[in-house]
Amino acid sequence: MHSIAHADPIATPSARWAWFGIFALLFLVFAQVTAVMISVPDRDMGHLQKIMYVHVPAAWTTFLAFFVVAICSLRVLFRGGERDDLLAASAAEVGAVFNALTLALGMMWGRPTWGVWWTWDARLTSTLVLLLIFIGYLSLRAFVDDPERRATWSAAVGVLGAINVPIVYMSVRWWRTLHQVQSAPSTLDPAYTLGLRLNAFAFLFVLIFLIRRRYEAAALLRAAEHADDARALGGR
Repeated sequence: MHSIAHADPIATPSARWAWFGIFALLFLVFAQVTAVMISVPDRDMGHLQKIMYVHVPAAWTTFLAFFVVAICSLRVLFRGGERDDLLAASAAEVGAVFNALTLALGMMWGRPTWGVWWTWDARLTSTLVLLLIFIGYLSLRAFVDDPERRATWSAAVGVLGAINVPIVYMSVRWWRTLHQVQSAPSTLDPAYTLGLRLNAFAFLFVLIFLIRRRYEAAALLRAAEHADDARALGGR
């Protein structure tokens, strides 16, 4: 495994990323306000429809985060590399948060729509399994001390977990489910398309910022560990 130097430009915080975070937050607020203001109540769901502007982008960003985990984990398995390991772990942590948010919003939508907070629907169950896999991924990283074993083992779990993403996505078509088919701008009434597109970009910006910041923190922590190891080996 290759060490991350203190001067690693990828790991070094920058003012530009702080400004990007502010931009992402403001764009998210703008997207949410715009979507709520311009969309009319749905014929069947009324104003409950507006939860789509958070629920659907949260699901999309979950998939994107775990896609990053899969790519970086494959690079770890075939090439090694500490940067890819830390980036995979950062994306997994952020993706798990968005995964949990997706489930929570789905339950909030399901209670008035289906009459229950939870049902063992194929979409809900596979999304829960996805979350549990990546909670396991993060737990594994927390309990394995050796960096190389931790990277290899968690990379294997990350790839296997990411395989569940297309299962979650296609579950509404492969099995009979209460959940509606996938929402996309092409399948929506034009009154809701702009709001969904804006929030898709807003969540993407937030995802990028959070993964970047989490990576910076993980890289700095790893650099500190390397410095401690070097001092210990040097007898100081």
